[in-house]
Amino acid sequence: MKKVPESEEELKKRLTPEQYEVCFLKGTEAPFTGKYLYNKEKGIYECVVCGNELFSSEDKFESGTGWPSFTKAIIGKNVKLKDDFSHGMHRIEVVCGKCNAHLGHVFDDGPKPTCKRYCINSVALNFKKKK
Repeated sequence: MKKVPESEEELKKRLTPEQYEVCFLKGTEAPFTGKYLYNKEKGIYECVVCGNELFSSEDKFESGTGWPSFTKAIIGKNVKLKDDFSHGMHRIEVVCGKCNAHLGHVFDDGPKPTCKRYCINSVALNFKKKK
């Protein structure tokens, strides 16, 4: 895995402005614009900041919401969940378990058996195709 940069300047040099906005300022990419929304290839989705393995293509599903959606994380500790009271509502924020980059939110309206929908910004991810 890549070493997590320690300075804001280093992050801003390496990430695109949109990646920085989403991962560190808790922004959101526009719906139906993310490069991984319709990705059907088999592989692993990693944190764009640190390379931490987050989600498997095996757990990806079409939610119709405009963002890549997953039923679960690869390993529970690879993501962390935090209360988010922004925008006048309570949501559960999903962050990288290694570098704390904002990834998206998780909701309880996904398919069984988990009933979870990890709604994740494409710009917060890199995809490693299965060989």
